[in-house]
Amino acid sequence: MKKVELIFVPAPAMGHLASTHEFAKRLICRDHRIRVIILSMKWFPSASLDAYIDSLTALQPDGIQLIELPQVALPSLDPKKSLESFLDVFVQCYIPPVRNAVRDIVSMRCSLGETRVAGLVLDLFCSPMIDIATDFGLPSYLYFPTNAATFGLMRYLPTRHTPKSSEFECSDPEHLIPGFVNPVPTCVLPSAVFCKDGGYTTYVKVAERFKDAKGIIINTFEELEPYALNCFSNGQNPPVYPVGPVINLNGLSYSDSDDKVMKWLDGQPQSSVVFLCFGSMGSFKAPQVKETALGLEQSGFRFLWSLCVQPPQNDASKMLPEGFLERVQGKGMICSWAPQLKVLAHKAIGGFISHCGWNSILESLWFGVPIVTWPMYAEQQFNAFKMVKELGLAAEMRLNYRKDSDEVVMADEIEKAVGMVMDGGSEVRKKVKEMREMARKSVMEGGTSFNSIGKLIEDIIGNN
Repeated sequence: MKKVELIFVPAPAMGHLASTHEFAKRLICRDHRIRVIILSMKWFPSASLDAYIDSLTALQPDGIQLIELPQVALPSLDPKKSLESFLDVFVQCYIPPVRNAVRDIVSMRCSLGETRVAGLVLDLFCSPMIDIATDFGLPSYLYFPTNAATFGLMRYLPTRHTPKSSEFECSDPEHLIPGFVNPVPTCVLPSAVFCKDGGYTTYVKVAERFKDAKGIIINTFEELEPYALNCFSNGQNPPVYPVGPVINLNGLSYSDSDDKVMKWLDGQPQSSVVFLCFGSMGSFKAPQVKETALGLEQSGFRFLWSLCVQPPQNDASKMLPEGFLERVQGKGMICSWAPQLKVLAHKAIGGFISHCGWNSILESLWFGVPIVTWPMYAEQQFNAFKMVKELGLAAEMRLNYRKDSDEVVMADEIEKAVGMVMDGGSEVRKKVKEMREMARKSVMEGGTSFNSIGKLIEDIIGNN
């Protein structure tokens, strides 16, 4: 049979691009007939994102080609008011260059006759580009680097929007969201749904196009979200393909820049260290840094703390309690950045205080490390609620903390949270260890995600 080619269009954010690229690798490793082209869009200057794209270009496996699209004029909107609204206009600006790239690829493949373009795989925020696929007679699939719960929320928004076309209010009652056993409190919904500067309308606009996709690909697995996935297999949606956990395990490879952190962990007893890490945008003001330090010290546990501070501060050490570093010497380490995947894989790690980004949650489950929830932004509050109240796979410190508030989590609360996650006999720890085994089995031959990817490939090739 002829080879087939899929054109991927990820959102230009590290978590989205990395997850999309890893999923593309899964596809080409699974079936030698599949080839992938990734169209890379650019927005803000980002040294880390540029370096990542450069690394993809340099180390691209056979079967994947990355094409950097021309820079477009960015919208004259303030992304600080609504990143989602900015992203919506950004995607609209990129429709012409994406259309041109797809046209060129389809034309070239038709002339050569060796490979057929089988469809577009679009990031969920690129759902308006479904029209590009339609124009060329191609099926389109949406890739969710997040979970089935978020898909359920997005499905809910257009339904809610019909009778009530305004943003959510904090005083709104709980919501019965598809895929959830329990009613969902308004306070844990993503920040965008409260945004009057276009965030809410962007979510609704994006979600309204889901029904036009040929399939929904989600970075989750059946054993983790069985209730939600069962709700979406009723024939009323496009087919849902759970393909996770999609994790870049190449991140476990050794790097000299990680040496200091990993050597320190090598000297710690097994399961003795609590790891604090809050993602690329998880930074703190001085009062919160001080309370966190006091809470860690009071807990008595060893810790590794990846600490980023908010401008105008630039020296975290000046924000710590007087004498703190001397008192915790040998028991604690503070760094500006940590190789999260390698840290979670280390035998010394016993718990993880996390912002609850979905990639971080999947990594913690993969290595059997229990989480304490400290969400910051985006859909992280929603993820925290899912993990604590729906699945019982995380210990609750906060469910509705938001980075842009002036709220300070006090030392006593942090001390208690550390004790919860480091309790070797806790029910959460037991359940996370069980989920670790299920996560690994799901991607092995015969596993649920392995079979789901196989079904996706059959459907893609069957359409051509």
